[in-house]
Amino acid sequence: MSIIKRNSELFPSFPTFFNDFWTRDLFDREQSNYSNTGTTIPAVNIQETGDAFLVEMAAPGMNKKDFKIELDGNLLTISSEMKQEHEDREDSKFNRKEFSYQSFQRTFTLSKDVVDADKIEAKYENGLLRLRIPKREEVKQKPPRMINIS
Repeated sequence: MSIIKRNSELFPSFPTFFNDFWTRDLFDREQSNYSNTGTTIPAVNIQETGDAFLVEMAAPGMNKKDFKIELDGNLLTISSEMKQEHEDREDSKFNRKEFSYQSFQRTFTLSKDVVDADKIEAKYENGLLRLRIPKREEVKQKPPRMINIS
């Protein structure tokens, strides 16, 4: 079954409402910050400079050991698993025991022709994971140069 937008001749004011409703990103899971399990997926900022791509991922409350960054061919995957247990004990009897499990995975496709995969660097501090993905020398933007006229 598919959803088809149609204009109605009987109710001319409805098409605008329904067209607007169906074209919103309400059902676009790719654009949301929620996984299929309802957990939050960290948002990323990606900036291109003349010699590299800079990726920033906000992930406060984590440690660098919680992250796994893997490059498989041209797919760069950033993932994390964080498990926590908190216990309040009184006379070796559990009054309360809380478990927490959070995980996410983000995958980006890198162009082999553009990036120098062997020189990717990652750093985590103050709740921000930063990756520097350098460009290959032959594609780096070169500064303007003067050409002599003979």
